[in-house]
Amino acid sequence: DYYWSRLSEGGDPKAQQCGWLKDRFGLSWQVVPDRSIELLTDPDPEKGRRVMAAILEMKKIDVAGLERAAAG
Repeated sequence: DYYWSRLSEGGDPKAQQCGWLKDRFGLSWQVVPDRSIELLTDPDPEKGRRVMAAILEMKKIDVAGLERAAAG
């Protein structure tokens, strides 16, 4: 949350998708929580697909939302 808030401050809100943002200088960043990587690489491929589908609907990656998607 800290990095997302600081980097997106003054940036273009329309450029936010799937954890990507654009800062006030026009540089693009992707802020990816460690837990999202763990969920995406779960041995259960269906769980990984649900998590990826959830990420594609998000602007800022919401770990609680990913946990719900992983649970089915």
